[in-house]
Amino acid sequence: MDDILTLIRQQRYFVMHAPRQTGKTSCMLALRDYLNREDDYIAVYANVEGGQASRNDAQSVVKSTVDTLAMQFRSVLKSDMPLRTRDEVQQEGKDAMLATYLRYLSERIAKPIVLIIDEIDALVGDSLVSILRQIRSGYNDRPASFPQSVILCGVRDVRDYRIVLSNQDIITGGSAFNIKATSLRLGNFSKEEIHELYMQHTRETGQVFDEACFPMVWDATEGQPWLVNALGHEVTWNIRENRDRSVRIIPEMIDKAIENIIYRRDTHIDYLYNLLDDSDVRQIVLPLHYHQEHLNPTTTMESIDYCIENGIIVRERHRPLRISNGIYQKLISSKFPQSSMRAT
Repeated sequence: MDDILTLIRQQRYFVMHAPRQTGKTSCMLALRDYLNREDDYIAVYANVEGGQASRNDAQSVVKSTVDTLAMQFRSVLKSDMPLRTRDEVQQEGKDAMLATYLRYLSERIAKPIVLIIDEIDALVGDSLVSILRQIRSGYNDRPASFPQSVILCGVRDVRDYRIVLSNQDIITGGSAFNIKATSLRLGNFSKEEIHELYMQHTRETGQVFDEACFPMVWDATEGQPWLVNALGHEVTWNIRENRDRSVRIIPEMIDKAIENIIYRRDTHIDYLYNLLDDSDVRQIVLPLHYHQEHLNPTTTMESIDYCIENGIIVRERHRPLRISNGIYQKLISSKFPQSSMRAT
């Protein structure tokens, strides 16, 4: 939070990225609400994933982005001014509509704007380049005539974007958005944060966790936020007998909760389970899962990056690639018993 607030005060444009289901959206919504409560800025969050369907139709994507922003600004300001301003810029071309809209809003709103754009890397090709370049175009006019700070959120750092235009030219995200001050990577919970999160449940309900549970939760999740929350909910609510808050949560219950999560295959787990059907993913994940020394020689860096972006493996400095956590290990085992893996 200190880093983010410093960057905003310094009028910087920056990137927040993390693998899927890591809590980016929750954090950005909380940041928006915090900034608006503090009342120094007008903070607006907008998810532009809806533009993904239009792909290289930049006109459609830019218009959709402006529409999305207009509705979000209206919600925060409790005013129809953002909608009227949107109507004023409808005749602007695809490469000016967004920049003009942000310029008009910045000049009409008394406080500096902090703009949070989520799922930016869901956009592709001409559309993504148009959005990035229009944000870049107003950078020198901030904060009086353009947002003071823009935060781009996605799975990857913008510098890693490899953008294929409709004419098949390839440019990088860094060249389309070279004003980025820095990139912040949203990390997992630490062991201490997991303990504190579960202790919040204890303080609110009186239900106690045996201390032996916490190493198990760490090994199972390694702090992956969706898993930490899902495991806590499973063991304290979905296991019905544990809804009695006088029941002490013990390690055997954590084991049962882990198995339930894997075999019920809720949204996040089901997504990863189906991801394992991808042959490029399998040729990376299976050797790591079964501790083989080398990956398939045909494995590409793009495939490795794809697995990292989806959070199923982690890359740490000076350490080999590995599966992210114990639950993912069990998920892989459930899909690929060792005997069938050897046969493969």
